[in-house]
Amino acid sequence: MPLFKEPTSCPLAELSNLLTGPWTLYIIWILRKDGPTRFGALKRQIQGISSKVLTERLRMLEEAEVIYRIYKPTIPPEVTYGLTQRAHEDLIVLLDQFEAIAHKWYAREYPNSDLSAQDKSQLVSS
Repeated sequence: MPLFKEPTSCPLAELSNLLTGPWTLYIIWILRKDGPTRFGALKRQIQGISSKVLTERLRMLEEAEVIYRIYKPTIPPEVTYGLTQRAHEDLIVLLDQFEAIAHKWYAREYPNSDLSAQDKSQLVSS
């Protein structure tokens, strides 16, 4: 379910449209950090996202083969999402760079973030 229905003639614009929707990169980052995750756990980790928007983003990412979905017909149903091999091969490097830049730019505002103190000092001094 693309955010923008009209295709463009530029692959970079297509990728940008896919990744820059609200919550999209954060969803990918959580799946990278935590591994395969159930819908409810994703929703709890993303404060402020509605079930509808989370479902839309997950469907869009699944359609783009960035994530996979495993459905188990239990009661209640169990739905787990994870990153595809495609995402691991192509997007993780990009996401790691975004994370490094975020920590470099905002280290003072978020002193208790995930990076180690040594990593933070290297980023701030560079």
